[in-house]
Amino acid sequence: MNGYPNCSANHTKIWSHYLVLALGIPQLTINIASVIFNCTVIFTRMATKDLHKPISILFCNLALSDLFTSFSGFWISMLFITNPDITIFGSKDMLAPYALYTMSILSTIYNLVSIGIERYLAVAESMRTRFRVARKHSIAVVLINWVLAFFLGCLPLMGWNCLHMEKNLSVLYSPFCVDYLIFIAIPNVVVAFIIPLFTYLRIIIILRKRKLRMKACGQATGTYKSAEIQVARTSIFIWLLTLISYAPFFAGVIFDATNHQCHIDLYPGVYIFRNCTAMLITMNCLGNPIIYTLKAKILGAKLKALKCLSTNHVRACTIENI
Repeated sequence: MNGYPNCSANHTKIWSHYLVLALGIPQLTINIASVIFNCTVIFTRMATKDLHKPISILFCNLALSDLFTSFSGFWISMLFITNPDITIFGSKDMLAPYALYTMSILSTIYNLVSIGIERYLAVAESMRTRFRVARKHSIAVVLINWVLAFFLGCLPLMGWNCLHMEKNLSVLYSPFCVDYLIFIAIPNVVVAFIIPLFTYLRIIIILRKRKLRMKACGQATGTYKSAEIQVARTSIFIWLLTLISYAPFFAGVIFDATNHQCHIDLYPGVYIFRNCTAMLITMNCLGNPIIYTLKAKILGAKLKALKCLSTNHVRACTIENI
């Protein structure tokens, strides 16, 4: 870390032009593709006037978060291509794009968690809970997500940065401080992994219980089996995409917190890894529209059919038992 006495403060050019282009061009390409995909999702949702549904509001907001992530990623990639050394030694120019990047990623994580909880409540509605997710609830959740993401993401702009302090300086995301990265990364990455895993597992368990209940009533269970498989596949895709996208970044923050080497000693391997983690996060922004928009229509139709099917079958089974 540059704050150690043995590290030189001489910020000389160390990046190879070929390496910069090899890392920067793919990043720009993925970010542009992600911007196009997420803009398409937003315009499609607005054009079809589908925003009266609570889940559609969350989907649209997820696309908006991914759009901001891709835009800020594009901004960072341009700074990396034009002046790659400031991404190692830090600069005031990196503070705003990194803050926007952090805010957008946090908003994406909170939206992913919100969608998982909404899907769980939608499936569990006819079982135990009487709570029904309405449009106003989704709007409130969206506002809370953005306020929280904005506050946490803008903390470095409010003064929690290491522009003039080398002791706690991050070697990967300078001018951010290591303690800020730990404060942001650990709880939010854990939330991104644990809560969606729990909610989608609960959905699968609920569907399996309903299937057994229908089977006990002598009713056909083919629709439930199909929905259970569809939910399981979609859940695995969502969770694996989240894991692949954010686990390397989390590992990088842990490395940053335990590192005692200078910037120059970490070049090029660690900084190539850092840029690859940024590409993986953008790939998550690219994958979200595909999973949540294309698969969500099929999955939503199945869950809606199951809701009606479950109500009619349970009522019929109750009458027969009486």
